[in-house]
Amino acid sequence: NLVASYKETRNGLVGMDYSTKFAPWLALGCISPRYIYEQIQKYEKERTANQSTYWVLFELLWRDYFRFVALKYGKRIFSLRGLQSKEIPWKKDLQLFDCWKEGKTGVPFVDANMRELAVTGFMSNRGRQNVASFLTKDLGLDWRMGAEWFEYLLVDYDVCSNYGNWLYSAGVGNDPRDNRKFNMIKQGLDYDGN
Repeated sequence: NLVASYKETRNGLVGMDYSTKFAPWLALGCISPRYIYEQIQKYEKERTANQSTYWVLFELLWRDYFRFVALKYGKRIFSLRGLQSKEIPWKKDLQLFDCWKEGKTGVPFVDANMRELAVTGFMSNRGRQNVASFLTKDLGLDWRMGAEWFEYLLVDYDVCSNYGNWLYSAGVGNDPRDNRKFNMIKQGLDYDGN
C-alpha cells in the first residue's frame, strides 16, 4: 500500500511505487480530498497510523492551503510581483527558457525532470521544487513562464496548487524565508544518484 509507505517513498522520482498518485484524480475531480481523508482515518483505525499516513494528510492540507491563498489573493496569484508585491528583475530570455523546458540546461537533475514531464505529463514533487528553483533562482527567469509550462503539460494540473507552489519557489509567495534556493548537484546526488 503506497499510503502506508508514503514517507519513505515521497521523494522518489521515477516509477509506480512512490507518491500516492492521487494528484491527477484530485485535479480532475474524480476523487475528493474529503474522501481520501476519511479513507485514511479508517485505514489508521483498522490497520496503522504512522508517519506516512500523517504525511499524506499533511499534503492534503497543503493542497487546501493553496486554495485558501487563491481565494484570499484572487488574481494576484498570477502577478509578476506575487503576493508580496516584491520587485525582482525577472528576465524573459526565450532561449534560456527553451533550454529549461526541453531539458537541455546541462544540469542532469533538472534536465531529467524536464524530459520526464515532456514525455509523461508528470513530475515528482521533489522534481517540481528543483526545476522551479533552477528556473527562478539560477536562470532568473519570470516564474510565470514556468507556471504556464507546467499548466500546459501536467496531467495533474491544478491552478491553485500550481501557482501557489510557483509563487513559493520564486520567493514572491507566502514563504517568510528570503531567497530559498536548491543546490541542484546535492539534490541530484541525494535523490537520484544514478
